[in-house]
Amino acid sequence: MNTRPTLETHSDPVALSVTFNSDASRFVVGLNTGFCIFLSNSCQVQTARVFDAGLGLVQMMGNANYLALVGGGRSPKFPQNKAIIWDDSKSKIALEIATLTAVRGVQISKTRIAVVLQNSVRVYAFRKPPQPLAKYETSDNLLGLCCLTEDILVFPGRTPGQVQVVTLATDSVSIIPAHSSNLGALQLSSDGGLLATASEKGTIIRIFSTSSCAKIAERRRGTEFATIYSLRFSPSGNMLACTSDKGSLHVFDVPNPRRARSASPAPSIGGGSSNTEAKNKWGILSNIPFGPFSDIYSFASVSFETGEEPLLPSNTTARGDSPVLGTSRPVKGVIGWIDESTLAVVGAGQDARWEKFVLKEEDGRTVIVREGWKKYLGN
Repeated sequence: MNTRPTLETHSDPVALSVTFNSDASRFVVGLNTGFCIFLSNSCQVQTARVFDAGLGLVQMMGNANYLALVGGGRSPKFPQNKAIIWDDSKSKIALEIATLTAVRGVQISKTRIAVVLQNSVRVYAFRKPPQPLAKYETSDNLLGLCCLTEDILVFPGRTPGQVQVVTLATDSVSIIPAHSSNLGALQLSSDGGLLATASEKGTIIRIFSTSSCAKIAERRRGTEFATIYSLRFSPSGNMLACTSDKGSLHVFDVPNPRRARSASPAPSIGGGSSNTEAKNKWGILSNIPFGPFSDIYSFASVSFETGEEPLLPSNTTARGDSPVLGTSRPVKGVIGWIDESTLAVVGAGQDARWEKFVLKEEDGRTVIVREGWKKYLGN
């Protein structure tokens, strides 16, 4: 492993974090010098802000002008125990939320701000000054795992492997025993109806209904342990994409209950014979009722660029959704669905790349191919 220190200067930009907005039309990059917003479809810069200091996390609120900022890098713009809500239309700080410990993640909606700490999630009303609404205890959550829509909030439970689902209208909390080991990834569908989870083992992905907390499906990424980088549902919720440190992008079919109730036929991409092939990957071994041979695998997969960058210095990020103290690799493989058949996969670091992938039908089955790529920092 290459553990040489990263050279970070003002003339040598470094991407410290990458996150997509809610509809994945844009992605925002936290830099050692500020932040940039890019159009996902073309990787063209839409907005660039220079602070001459680092941002370990930047999170957009949909397509609005508000962003959540957390300091990071060797020269942080803000203390790491402070969540900043930035009004980009006025180029100034709109709100500040100070905590006693380092902020691991921030999620924002039109009405709420969720601040993620190592062992709790704190919810505030999106107003000035921010009004505390609730505090939820969690197991150790160094990755800052948390997802927020206008109706649903999800985050780790008090017991490792569990997920807490909060219905915001009623403040009711449900517990999903998703895994037997620590969580590695969480993701809600765009409407909040579906939840995808993975553990730190990274072999199995489970999909739940947030309304009933029932398990809808289980998908196998692989048989070897892996670090899940990103999970993301397609806009319809009919597919789920996954990346990991194995360097592969997988796309799974999702048995979406809404699709099952619909009178319209399912789209050809992501279903039909492709999923049958995925289920029967092991041929006759698939008839064994237990073990990985009987599991359903992805119907399409392709390699993405992970690079071989050196470890980042302390006070940077290990994942695109959370500042993590200590040394770590730059975040890679962050997924955004541009539309129902097009995905962008973005990585941070000095070798910061954007890649565009497209699902296509070839010889009666669905494949995924890389359509283009770009080093978006221009170095």
